[in-house]
Amino acid sequence: MLYIKTNNYNCLKVFSAGFTLLASVTLLLCNSAFAGSQSIMITVAKGFGLSLYASDIGDAKQMAMGANGTLFVGSNKSGTIHALVDSNQDGRVDKRYVIAKGLESPDAIAFHNGDLFVATENQIVRFVDIEQRLRRPSRPKEIYSDLPYSEKKSSRAINFGPDGRLYVSIGAPCNVCEAPVPYSSIIAINVDTGASEQIAAGVRDASGFDWSPIDKKLWFADQGRDWMGDNLPPDEINRIDVIGSHYGFPYLHASSVVEPAYEKPKNLKITLPMYELPAHVAPTGLAFYRGSQFPDIYHNQLFVAENGSWNRSSKVGYQVVMLKIEDQKVVSRETVVSFLDGEFPVARPFALLSASDGAMYISDDLKGNVYRLFYKGDSTEETQELEENE
Repeated sequence: MLYIKTNNYNCLKVFSAGFTLLASVTLLLCNSAFAGSQSIMITVAKGFGLSLYASDIGDAKQMAMGANGTLFVGSNKSGTIHALVDSNQDGRVDKRYVIAKGLESPDAIAFHNGDLFVATENQIVRFVDIEQRLRRPSRPKEIYSDLPYSEKKSSRAINFGPDGRLYVSIGAPCNVCEAPVPYSSIIAINVDTGASEQIAAGVRDASGFDWSPIDKKLWFADQGRDWMGDNLPPDEINRIDVIGSHYGFPYLHASSVVEPAYEKPKNLKITLPMYELPAHVAPTGLAFYRGSQFPDIYHNQLFVAENGSWNRSSKVGYQVVMLKIEDQKVVSRETVVSFLDGEFPVARPFALLSASDGAMYISDDLKGNVYRLFYKGDSTEETQELEENE
């Protein structure tokens, strides 16, 4: 039996039992908002454990891990960046700091060479030597000011590549439209000189991307357009083989859904997805597992956070899946954690981070939690206690 107490739920009891393929975890909500002790379900793949690492983060978005183990979390609506510290390494946060507040949509963050980089609505700033200054961060320094600004916010995600450049995805400012460059693209920036290069075009909404540990190629998830029905268009998993490739938006969605509002230029060559996800699962986070704590079958495999549907007659997504890759092709999709109980979402996983401790961290922009996924072995029922993190 697991007992969870968070800032979001006054009482959250978890009853755990192992099954052949999945370990089903039942949670009993006991606060006044859920009168009658409504029970809900979180499903975790056999052998895995899921713990509450931190709570009350606002709408927790992209994460970054510092060299000393500090977990940084950006929050879009609150305009804050949190720094979470597990000083005794027991798998729970015991110190937290607000690095910045009042920023404009600071949900995209990355850590590199001791510094924290943050993409706001129209610029990228740098917090120098951040882990040494958690109590009193230095004033951020602007390193890039050419991000496009739109009244309808376009998505952002940032991460450092193997070449040392900062990669930035800039989503479309619309459901479907022909937007000017650099919208609907992925660019790479030299953070010392400010020089940038377009890496990919025709990308609608790539909130998550990562590089394969095997061949160092960039993979990214792209969310399809809305209002084409429950099952169209599929969401996408893409790989960049050729710099400057075009991935279809807004002319072609996934591999075969032609956009009726815009005609593809005659000579435009479109790169098709490596894999298609069900429509509206909303893949917002993507990470290759680089640790050794999970079993071998998970090593170097691609994990995807499906944030979940919002305009579909029945809900899909709200889970973390593993895409099994063989010979650089996706051959299967397996659920590792499901936060959807029927039509009730317990969480909306947004970003994933494969950490040096072997665990995988999951941000939840529904309840403002960060979960820690770890492997505990093929054990039967066991008792764990997850308490509220201050």
